[in-house]
Amino acid sequence: MNRKVVSFISCWLAVLLSPPPGAHADEFRTPSISAMRVEWRAVLDQLRQEMSARPAIASNFTFAGQRRVPATDPRATPALVQLNAVTSPLFPGIARSPIPVLLPFDPASYLDARQSGAPDSLSVVRYQADFRPADIFHAGASGYDAVFSLDPGAGDGMPPRTFAKPVEVQISGSILVYDLADRLGGKGEPVKTLAAQFPDIRRFIREGYVRYAFTRFGIPYVVSIQCLDSTPRPKRLACREAYPVAERFLKALHIAGGQPSRSRSDIASDIAERPAAASADFTYRPSGDIIAGSGGHRQQSGHADFTVYSQIRFPLEKAPAFAHSQSFARRKAGATVDVYPWQDNFCEARSFEVGQCTSGFGHQGQDVRPGACPADSKEGCDPKQQGVVAVRDSIVIRSPQQQAATLQINTRTEHIRFRYMHMNPAAMDADGLLNGRRVSEGEKIGVVSNYLDHPNGTSRHLHFDVQVFTRDGWLWVNPYTTLVSAYERLIRGRGREIGPEPGPAAAVAHALPDDVVHRIDTQEGGGN
Repeated sequence: MNRKVVSFISCWLAVLLSPPPGAHADEFRTPSISAMRVEWRAVLDQLRQEMSARPAIASNFTFAGQRRVPATDPRATPALVQLNAVTSPLFPGIARSPIPVLLPFDPASYLDARQSGAPDSLSVVRYQADFRPADIFHAGASGYDAVFSLDPGAGDGMPPRTFAKPVEVQISGSILVYDLADRLGGKGEPVKTLAAQFPDIRRFIREGYVRYAFTRFGIPYVVSIQCLDSTPRPKRLACREAYPVAERFLKALHIAGGQPSRSRSDIASDIAERPAAASADFTYRPSGDIIAGSGGHRQQSGHADFTVYSQIRFPLEKAPAFAHSQSFARRKAGATVDVYPWQDNFCEARSFEVGQCTSGFGHQGQDVRPGACPADSKEGCDPKQQGVVAVRDSIVIRSPQQQAATLQINTRTEHIRFRYMHMNPAAMDADGLLNGRRVSEGEKIGVVSNYLDHPNGTSRHLHFDVQVFTRDGWLWVNPYTTLVSAYERLIRGRGREIGPEPGPAAAVAHALPDDVVHRIDTQEGGGN
């Protein structure tokens, strides 16, 4: 290639890769989200087919809607209105889903039994492939999420397993899909036993879950089970034991509800809103600038991500607050974590899978500490009772005794999750912070604590992370920029970016031993 051609290409690359006019290096951006289109005609055809096996039931459904009404008018799809009326007592709010709700529940068999005089008290388990009643079902303007469990020994023909607890199966479907620069996305192996029912289905293990991803009626769905690709044990589910449970779940899927809504448009990334006035003292290092050497034995760097994934309320009740590593910062001579500037610690060395990190492993979120009580405080400040609050109006995903509390947002423009860790599980149980509870933005949901398997198991701080829905299911993304933006709104001032941090000579030059890393964060792998 001659020099003129090379020069021409170089110039064009410079133009394409340069920031847009008026943009600055420290500008944050909102996420890019693709909107799917539902094939509702195919949904009705499938529903008619599922009902046809029981003619007495099918005759009760009206599949011909009124022609002169918009497609989003319930009168256009009366069969779905009827179906939602049947299933909503079992799955509250199912009609809010703008996509077909696929669940391991057979509406035709359920209706047939009721029409034959079966008592209403008859267990729903027999109509959903022996899976227990839903642990959680949440439908909103972007789609739905549900969790079902299969008890040990339940299910005819299931192979015996070593794992002694119920296996939780999650399913999510979404009309919104977050567009990530995902080097691992779209991979997986076909599942021959399910290919007839789901032609494009693929199975893969990612971020601690075995996942089955498929497209139906134009919408991406993902069924997943948390597991370890290891030897089966009574207290640890091996992925090979999870396969038959997931496949039983998938074979039992039927259309259980949903209702057409107004069509969506893709949501383009844009410059995120931030306070115009500068903060007097808040400073932060750039996203991806983790402590040198803290990325593990491969000298992994951080993951720079300047996306504000959601306009959230900051998760701690009051300022000041400090975002720093809880594992590595104190190893620097004279270092303290209760000062500005903030520093990212997403992708810091951990043994958990995180696809956005260079090595595929790392810390899944950001550590945050509240500031000390002011010396002149007149509010009865107790450093051990510094509040943790809900970042948005949301629904709680958390079973009793679990160490993590997840808040989910499901609106016309977002399908996103926020997870909190290190609050005491007993206190959360007592406060009713459990599956299905609705919380309001700014509502106090706990206090900063140090729980990790037991009290005093870690330093006193909040671990906060973010997951977004993709075609591979729920994936971890770097929450650092989202937190910087939220903190700026809390203090009503724009922070000043400092950095990057000086080279290795002024920072930690080695990572913690593997056994210490595992002990520090062994419970931060519980998200989907």
